[in-house]
Amino acid sequence: MRKFFAPFVAAGLSALVSLGATFSASAAEPQPLVSVSWLQQHLDDKNLLVLDIRSAIDGGGAKAYEEAHIPGAVHSDYDKAGWRVTRNDVPFMLPTVAELEKLIGEIGIDENTHVVVVPAGVNFTDFGSAARTYWTLKVVGVNNVSILDGGVAGWKAAGLALEKGVKKPVPTIFTATLNEKLLSRIDDVTKVETAKNATLLDARPASFFTGKEKAPAAKAYGHIPGAVNLDSASFYDAATNRLKPRAELAALAAQLPAQQPVIAYCNTGHWAATDWFVLHELLGRQDVSLYDGSMVEWTANASRPIDSARTKWDDVKKVLGLGS
Repeated sequence: MRKFFAPFVAAGLSALVSLGATFSASAAEPQPLVSVSWLQQHLDDKNLLVLDIRSAIDGGGAKAYEEAHIPGAVHSDYDKAGWRVTRNDVPFMLPTVAELEKLIGEIGIDENTHVVVVPAGVNFTDFGSAARTYWTLKVVGVNNVSILDGGVAGWKAAGLALEKGVKKPVPTIFTATLNEKLLSRIDDVTKVETAKNATLLDARPASFFTGKEKAPAAKAYGHIPGAVNLDSASFYDAATNRLKPRAELAALAAQLPAQQPVIAYCNTGHWAATDWFVLHELLGRQDVSLYDGSMVEWTANASRPIDSARTKWDDVKKVLGLGS
């Protein structure tokens, strides 16, 4: 197998410059990550909508929301409300524009709303839910979107008031404007896999990348040939349940070639959303897109190539119940 990483000092410096530019914007301009204190101060802003997306993925959902949520927040279950759909037998895909217009409009979001996406704040997979929701909103033209740093857990830890019950959203009409630059489809990935003119970024744990394990819905072990691996969990600080400091994010991103566009993928486009969020939104790389179909769609057709370090011994261990 090829060697996937080499230090790119120049890329790291470039990323840091971009990062500084990103966060030197006017305080009035919506930022990709907002703090608990910022949200507390802006809860009554006219066009602000707090979107609680807790679901079974983080051990929550509608019941957890009803028991305690940030005052004024509306709930839309990331796992059940329709943020991801099954299409052509491939689960967890981006919905159609019409489906998203209906979903987003019914929540009460229009083109001028500033949406603050609120995860549970419990682990890196939970953050992926927020990043995927954020990306989805951006793809269809909701330009003012933020993620609450630390999520509901961070709000609670700050000792701030919580609300019980259900806040019913006020539906509105939302008209999507699709941003194709943020989305890569199967044809785009097929061309890149052949031409090698972009970086395919696999956001899964190394065990998935090398083929030691796979998602149940994927049909094959391994990764798309030529891909590099940067686990989404590496961007996350499990001790604080927040993304790592900006300098650390930039250092991690410096492992990627700075000269090529990047297409992030994982099993279903969930973990990869974190890689996309860090690179595109926080570090200012404008040439980064997300492949929502990811390995589940890629492996649905057995003719598509796969690279894997899986051995016959791995298969024997699986039969014996000792491996995946």
